[in-house]
Amino acid sequence: MRQVIIYPGEDGFRVVECPSLPGCISQGKTKEEAISNIREAIAEYTTALEEDGLPVPDDRFELLTVAV
Repeated sequence: MRQVIIYPGEDGFRVVECPSLPGCISQGKTKEEAISNIREAIAEYTTALEEDGLPVPDDRFELLTVAV
């Protein structure tokens, strides 16, 4: 299980990132498509780490909303 951040991209697509996996970013035309795509990206990312004998980082991400 991983936390992700989803936000609108400049091109009208939805961008989604997994902060606990640096560089694990995807997008989709809809929120649902973006979530499906990041699930696949997370699976591929962690599989690649495991195949290379590298540790998979824990999901130690804390999300806060800060009023400015």
